[in-house]
Amino acid sequence: MKPIFLPGFIASLESFPQQIQRKFEKQLRYLLGNPRHPSLDLKKYDEARGIWQGRVDIHVRFYFFIENNTYILLKIKKHPK
Repeated sequence: MKPIFLPGFIASLESFPQQIQRKFEKQLRYLLGNPRHPSLDLKKYDEARGIWQGRVDIHVRFYFFIENNTYILLKIKKHPK
């Protein structure tokens, strides 16, 4: 699998502190190498549109869908809870 970042994703990621950006990079490595890694806590976010949610940390989530052999990364944002 390979990642593709939509422009809005990159802009959102860059708005986070460096610490969160580094955490996301680590989680992306897990996603690409072992999507079942427990720290990702992957779950279907929107079944109808095929959107998944992954955890960066307790406060930040990232959203993506899978197309062919590619993760399309849509957005990263603070978790509302």
